[in-house]
Amino acid sequence: MGFSTGKRKSRDEEDTLSSDFAMDDLSDDVLERVLSWLPTSCFFRMSTVCKRWKSSESSKSFKLACSQIPARDPWFFMIHDNDSNSSSFVFDSTENNWKNLNHLNRNRRDFIPVASSGGLICFRCSISGDFLLRNPLTGSSRHLPSPISQDNNKPLQAVAMITTTVTPSSYKLVTISGEIPNLSYRFYESTSDSWSKDEELLVKNNESNDSSSHDDDTDIGTVYFLSKTGNVVVASNNLQRSPSKQYSSVITVKDDAEIVYFLSSSGTIVACDLTKRCFTELPKLLPPFLEYSIDLVECNGTMYVILLSEFFESASLRIWRLDEKNRNWVHAGMLPPAMSHELYGRKGDVNCVGGAGNKILVCFNANPPEVYYRYFVYDLVAEEWSELPRCFKDGEAVDFVSALSFQPRIEATV
Repeated sequence: MGFSTGKRKSRDEEDTLSSDFAMDDLSDDVLERVLSWLPTSCFFRMSTVCKRWKSSESSKSFKLACSQIPARDPWFFMIHDNDSNSSSFVFDSTENNWKNLNHLNRNRRDFIPVASSGGLICFRCSISGDFLLRNPLTGSSRHLPSPISQDNNKPLQAVAMITTTVTPSSYKLVTISGEIPNLSYRFYESTSDSWSKDEELLVKNNESNDSSSHDDDTDIGTVYFLSKTGNVVVASNNLQRSPSKQYSSVITVKDDAEIVYFLSSSGTIVACDLTKRCFTELPKLLPPFLEYSIDLVECNGTMYVILLSEFFESASLRIWRLDEKNRNWVHAGMLPPAMSHELYGRKGDVNCVGGAGNKILVCFNANPPEVYYRYFVYDLVAEEWSELPRCFKDGEAVDFVSALSFQPRIEATV
């Protein structure tokens, strides 16, 4: 028995050696294709394996192989309420753990993350209005001057971003300005490295649902909404949102039609069709006199609405999508009552983001006097909810008010 056991061990060692030699026999192109399928977090550990693997990190052909991977599990770039906190925490949905990118991602404090797409995150300067595009993994960045002049009195409503995964990759940044019904947009394209010369006007679509008309709110008296800070405000005032969500919007592309969705100051969802150069105010999900918190996300080319409301001494957190043909809302998911009931009475707010694929992250935070944070993830395909673990730094819990989703792609360029 002892001899037989020793023999088997020897074969295992030989098999391991054979496997190692097989990897060494691979050509550089084949090896890089194999390595490109590894989870992104493994890329930062490749340099510790051998010199050959380390050289792949800077190889153009390796980055080309990475760009041909259709999609990667999302990482969530978490945003603090305290601007003085310079740490850049992300949640890796592949390894289900937290990572601190502070050593790679040195942000100026006056730049606030406002949009993301593909492997890039867009920051906006709160002082000048300029933009900064950055790959949070590599730290590569590009500065974009603001397309809106300082003497322009049109308020910025939304910032949206879209990227392509074709080689070479490209991206497009869209800004929507003005007040309903006088909306306009401009866009930046990386392929031309320039902003559109003139503002494009958006005309109100006359086929809009009458019940969602912007003027109808004036016929029902004073209307109140739950603000982004958890306070009840009159609809005539602007919704008070955290800085990172002030210009929050999502963009979808279907049949070559680009549509940007954003929340108006009165809480109405506005759909801007950039292809037809028109906008529509979508039907409201709840009567305007009810208090609720709302946010928009995009998953696989579809816009979803996350709605937190309270009825009969219980909280309800639901996900809806728009049936564009019949112009009504279709229920797409609900946080289990046992979990949502814990949110009741806390006057909290939801800030949400859709990840690459089918995952939606919901950040719930309640304001003082009771500070309360929860982070839920919903899988649209599996129809399952999960909760993120707490994040700790130097033994203390770190809390976040919102997040942006990006695909961890080392090959993404600005």
